[in-house]
Amino acid sequence: MGGPGSGFRLERGSTGFFTGSDPDPRATDPKVCRTAWYAAARAAGGRVTAFGTRQLAQTFHTATMDGPDGRHCALFQTCFPLVAFVDEPRDWYTDQFREPPAWAAGLGDFGFTVLGAAVLRSSLSTADLSALSAVERRQIDCWRPETVGAVLFNSWD
Repeated sequence: MGGPGSGFRLERGSTGFFTGSDPDPRATDPKVCRTAWYAAARAAGGRVTAFGTRQLAQTFHTATMDGPDGRHCALFQTCFPLVAFVDEPRDWYTDQFREPPAWAAGLGDFGFTVLGAAVLRSSLSTADLSALSAVERRQIDCWRPETVGAVLFNSWD
């Protein structure tokens, strides 16, 4: 597992798992995500077609829009204000991440960090996992995700 200074740093709670003594990591308000997505749709000249809050085991909310340049699907991470773009809504992701459109930079005005495909598809072996709890490390050992994005946007139970 990656150590300090290696690659993308996965923060404690970013897997969605925590113990009773940890604060609940699900801090990203779906209302803020929805507001940001509607603003992004306006900026892109698009129309929101769906916004779904996370399902029981998911670490993400899902948003879609149809725009002049096609359909866009974003994932809003529930633990940290991170956004990823994918081709279509699914229950979980491994390496299906794509580059965000240029207009997605506007999500930063709402406090979100939009992650590029290179970060999300990067090997978990290059990530900095030093901040993760023992519970989170056990989940990684159990589910064996291969990419940073698969850890951040998961449906582990």
